[in-house]
Amino acid sequence: MEHWSVEDYKNYTEGKKTKSKYKANKTSVDGHTFDSQKEAEYYCELKNRLAAHDIKGFCLQPIFILGAGVKYKADFIVFNNDGTEEIIDVKGFKTKEYITKKKIFEDKFNLKIKEIY
Repeated sequence: MEHWSVEDYKNYTEGKKTKSKYKANKTSVDGHTFDSQKEAEYYCELKNRLAAHDIKGFCLQPIFILGAGVKYKADFIVFNNDGTEEIIDVKGFKTKEYITKKKIFEDKFNLKIKEIY
C-alpha cells in the first residue's frame, strides 16, 4: 500500500505531477521524510548500526549556524563509539551552494563533511 503526503494528494487531485528539481524521490521511513531514496537507505543503515552497537547514536538533519543568517543543514550527524562525530551528507551531486557552505563549515568548525554517493 502506498502512502501519500497531503501535498502529493493535492497535486494528484489537481492533475499536477510532482517532480523534484534534482530528480530525487522523497521517501518516508518511520515517519521521517527524506529528500531521496538514497538518504532513506542510509538512515536504515544507521538504524542497523545502532542496533548492532557499532555507533552510539545519530541525529537527523542537524543545523549549524555558519554566520549571520547563513545555516548549513547536514543530513546526519553520527556519534561513534570512540567519542568522535561524523557529519554526513548524502549527495546525488554537489550544488554551488553546497560547495560554498561545505567550505565555510569545514573552516569554521575544523570538521570534515563525509559525503555519501
